[in-house]
Amino acid sequence: MEVKRDILWRVYLCFIGIVLFSVVILIRAVYIQQVQGSFWLEQAKEQQQRFVEIDAERGTIYSEDGSMLSTSIPFFNIYIDFMAEGLREKNGKRFKDNIDSLSISLADYFKDKTATEYRQLLQNGYRKKDRYFLFKKNLSFQDYKTLRTMPLVKQGRDKSGFIPEVKDKRLNPFGLLANRTIGLSREYLDSDGKIRNTNVGLEKTYDTILKGEGGRRLMRKVAAGVFVPVDGSEIEPQNGKDIITTLDVNIQDIAENALLKVLTENECEYGTALVMEVKTGKIKAIANLGRRTDGTYWEDMNYAIRASEPGSTFKLATMLSLLEDKYINLNQHVNLEGGAWTVNGRTVYDSENHGYDVSIKEAFEMSSNVGMAKLVMAHYAKKPTQFVDHLKRMRFHQYSGIDLLGETTPVVKTPKNRSWSATSLPWMSFGYEVLVSPLQTLMLYNAIANDGKMMKPYLVNAIKENGLVVKENQPEVLEQAVCNEQTLKLLQELLKGVCNDPHGTGFTLFKGAPYAVAGKTGTSLMANGANGYRDHIYQSSFAGYFPADNPQYSCIVVVKNKPFAPVYYGARIAGPVFKELADKLYAINADKDKKTIPAPKKDSSYYLYAGATEDMQQVMKTLEWRYKDSAGVHEWTRLYAENYAPVMNGQPVSKKNMPDVRGMGLKDALYLLENMQAKVIVRGRGKVKVQSVEPGAPFVKSMPVTIELN
Repeated sequence: MEVKRDILWRVYLCFIGIVLFSVVILIRAVYIQQVQGSFWLEQAKEQQQRFVEIDAERGTIYSEDGSMLSTSIPFFNIYIDFMAEGLREKNGKRFKDNIDSLSISLADYFKDKTATEYRQLLQNGYRKKDRYFLFKKNLSFQDYKTLRTMPLVKQGRDKSGFIPEVKDKRLNPFGLLANRTIGLSREYLDSDGKIRNTNVGLEKTYDTILKGEGGRRLMRKVAAGVFVPVDGSEIEPQNGKDIITTLDVNIQDIAENALLKVLTENECEYGTALVMEVKTGKIKAIANLGRRTDGTYWEDMNYAIRASEPGSTFKLATMLSLLEDKYINLNQHVNLEGGAWTVNGRTVYDSENHGYDVSIKEAFEMSSNVGMAKLVMAHYAKKPTQFVDHLKRMRFHQYSGIDLLGETTPVVKTPKNRSWSATSLPWMSFGYEVLVSPLQTLMLYNAIANDGKMMKPYLVNAIKENGLVVKENQPEVLEQAVCNEQTLKLLQELLKGVCNDPHGTGFTLFKGAPYAVAGKTGTSLMANGANGYRDHIYQSSFAGYFPADNPQYSCIVVVKNKPFAPVYYGARIAGPVFKELADKLYAINADKDKKTIPAPKKDSSYYLYAGATEDMQQVMKTLEWRYKDSAGVHEWTRLYAENYAPVMNGQPVSKKNMPDVRGMGLKDALYLLENMQAKVIVRGRGKVKVQSVEPGAPFVKSMPVTIELN
C-alpha cells in the first residue's frame, strides 16, 4: 500500500509539472503573438526584404561663363533573375524560344563574345537558377537602349528577368584643367563592404549641396545573400543643385599651360599659379601641378592653400609695417654690408653683393635680405610685438576664408612662443620663420592693387536648382584699409619699381612690355626633412598685379625646384609664368576694347536644336507646340523650321561614323561623344556651333574632337 501511494504521488507530481509547463508555454505563445507580434513580424520582414539607398543625380559644376567643369553621366549594370516567373513558365518555353536570337544579337552588338559563348553563359545561369546574375557592367545609356530592343529583353523585366541598375559616373570634360580645385569623386569600399565616395576640392566643400537627397528602393531576398529590387517600391531621390564657380576657363587654361611649360623645362617638383579679380576677390584661375614618378605633371594637391615660408614676397608686409609706423621714408639709406650681416650670432645673406650704401627703395627693389633685417632690428628689436601685430592686421595668422576645404594652418610667431629666438624677428622680415599660403600672400598684394581694401577670396558665384538661383555670393570686404593712403601710394611705388627700375629684380623680365606691372620676386631656401637645407632646394615666387595703373588682376606664382637646380631665382622660374599670364590677359582685354563691326541680322525664322528624342518631345509637349514628329525610334533628334513650322526629325547614330552634334547643348554632346570614347575639347559656351570632325566621317576610338559653342 505504501509503495502504491508513493508511486501515485510521483505520477501526480509529474502530471502537475507537465500541466504547469504547458500553461507557461501557452502563456508565452500568447504573449509573443499578441504583445510582441508586430515586433517579430518586422524582424521577419527585415530578413526577407530591406530598403537600400538610391543616390540622387549629383549636381553639375560650371565655370563663370557657363562651361561645364564637372558633371554626372549615367551608366548601367545589368542583372538577370533566372527564376523570374515569366522566364520559367511552361517549362522555360520563353527562354528556350529566344536564347538563340538573343545570343546572336548580343554577339553582333557588343563583339566581346561569340553567339555560342553568350548562349552557354545564359544556359549556365538558367540551369543554376541564379537570382541576381551580373550580366553586363558599366553600360552606357546608348548600349542600354540598344539592349532593351533585343529579343527576350524587350518583353520586359517580369518575362525576361533582366534587371537594370543605374549608377552615375563623374566626368570632367576639361580633364586636367583645375582638376584639384573642382575636385574628384572617387568610389571606395569601406570597412563594412559598402561603396562610398571620397571627394576633394569643391566636390567635397559643397558635397551636401551637390549630392542632393537620396531615395530608397525595397529589395526582396530571393536566395542566401541575394536581394532583388521590388517593382514600384522606389522613393525617388531629389537631384543635387548646380554650382556656378568664379573660374574662367580661358584664364585657367593659360595659367595651367604657362605653369606646366616652366615646370617641365626645369624638372621642378611642383608649382601653383593663382589669379584673382582685384575689385571682387573672385578666383579666376587656380592651377596646381605636381611631378609624378614618370616625370609627368598632374593636379595632385592644392598647393595654393598650403602654408610654407614665403620668402621675399613677404617683404611687402615688412615695408608696410615700417612705413605705417612712420619709422622710415623711401629716400633714407641703409648699409647692405656687402651682402652679409651678422645679427645675434647668425649671418643674414643677400643673393648677391648689392654694395653698401643704398636707398631703402633700392634695397626693396633689389630684394636685399640684409636691408630688411637691419631696418626691422633697428625699429622693432625692443618691441617685436608691434611688428607681429601688423602681420596680424594683414590676417597672416588666420585662414583666408576661401570656400574650399583643406587649407593648412598658417603660423606667425610671437615673442610668447617657445620657438621664438633672438633671430626670429630679422628672419621674419624677409619671409622665414613664418608659414603662410600663396593665397594669403596674394590677398595682401590684391589689397594694395585695390587701394588698400582687402577682399575675401571666393570660388563660387551662385548655387542653382532647376536653373533658378537659390543662393548668390557677393564680394566681401575683410579689411577696409590695410594701411593709410600715404603708405599705400608708397607701397604701390615700390612694387612698380621692382618691375620698371633698372636695378629691380623684375626689370629684365618686363622690359618692353606694352603695359606696366607692379610685383615682387621671391626666392627662399627650403628644408628637406632630416637633410635640412643641405639639398639646396629653393622655392621661387612672383606676386603682383597688372596693369599697374588700372589693376584688373592680381596673381601669384610659387614653384618648388628640384635639389641643386641650376636655375631657381624667382624672376627666372616663377616670373615667366606670371608674364605669360599677364601678356595674354592684356591681349584678351585689348581685343575686347576694340570696336567690332555689327554682324548682319540673322533670319529669325531659322533655328536648329538637337538632343535626346524623349527630352525634345517633353519640351514640345510642355510648351504645347504643334509640330511634325518624324523622330521614329531614334534616340537622338533634330528640331528645325520647315515652311515656318517646327519639324522633329530622327538622327541615326552609328559607332562607326562621327555623329552630328551641331545644335546640341554641351551636356548632350559630351554624353554622346564620350560614350563613343572620343577625346573632346570644348571651346565657348551655349549650343554646339562647329565640330572639327565632319558628321558621317569614319570614327576611331580616342579620336580628338573639338566642338565650338556659340
